[in-house]
Amino acid sequence: MIHDRSSTWTTYNAAQMEEKRRFVALLADLCKTVPQPPQTGRGRPRLPLSDMLFASVYKVYVGFSSRRFTTDLHEAYAEGLIDSKPHFNSVSNYLSNSLLTETLKGLVTTSSLPLKAVETEFAVDSSGFSTSRFVRWYSKKHGRVTDNREWVKVHLMCGNSTKVVTGVEVSGWTAHDTNYFVPSVERTAAHFDLERVSGDKAYLSKKNVQAVADAGATPYVPFKSNSLPPAEDSAWARMYHLFMFNREEFLRHYHGRSSAESVFSMVKAKFGDSIRSKSDTGQVNEALCKILCHNVCVPIHATHALGVEASFTPNNVAYLPTR
Repeated sequence: MIHDRSSTWTTYNAAQMEEKRRFVALLADLCKTVPQPPQTGRGRPRLPLSDMLFASVYKVYVGFSSRRFTTDLHEAYAEGLIDSKPHFNSVSNYLSNSLLTETLKGLVTTSSLPLKAVETEFAVDSSGFSTSRFVRWYSKKHGRVTDNREWVKVHLMCGNSTKVVTGVEVSGWTAHDTNYFVPSVERTAAHFDLERVSGDKAYLSKKNVQAVADAGATPYVPFKSNSLPPAEDSAWARMYHLFMFNREEFLRHYHGRSSAESVFSMVKAKFGDSIRSKSDTGQVNEALCKILCHNVCVPIHATHALGVEASFTPNNVAYLPTR
């Protein structure tokens, strides 16, 4: 959804009422941009990869269990959106396939490309999605064994205007945010013209700041209380001087960081804040499917608010085919 003053209840209602119909059509076109990998050896022909990607993402969008989702899948087949009717076990098995992970990341970026002319300012953040698994450890402070629910962490970069996600990574709950900053910047810079990138203090490092500068953008990451004045002329020094001597302008752009928080709020409210899959790979892929669902919905709303039409063709992709 596009949260700005140009949004009206009229455009919001129109987008909401036709969202599911347009979602399945856009998702089918997007998945058909993925080529079918060659099959080696003997055995039954594989199910079309595009169909299984469609089924995996559509299942997350609907939010039903695999068995209850079968009706929606058969309706999609009857409408010509997919070329096969996979068994519900096949959908679950493909969702846990590690070969889908990079393709799903690429589809997230590809789904953002219709809005590349709109977005120039970006924000980064991370958030957790709970799972059904628990971790146990001994707490020396309290002298007892503690149980806690395990969760996966999603790291993303999004456009501030439309909230479309341009790059995403998924990690375990102990991973540090800063390690996923540069890949998101590089993936976004490959397809968008970056002017400004904002993030919280977790992303403060010379490497991250320089990566934004190398992409031709201005970084807005606040300094910590113990940060020292830089001695050399660098992107780090320029950001430090802006932060110290023009705090009002710095904060005005820095607060665009809340766009990433809005994206997570939208995803969790619409597609849930928990992951059903049990396997590690399945959890990663399911989290990516949630982000992809969000991204396919964004152009639908942009059509009404901005007049931007989304289309996906095999010549306009941002991923490497699955092998």
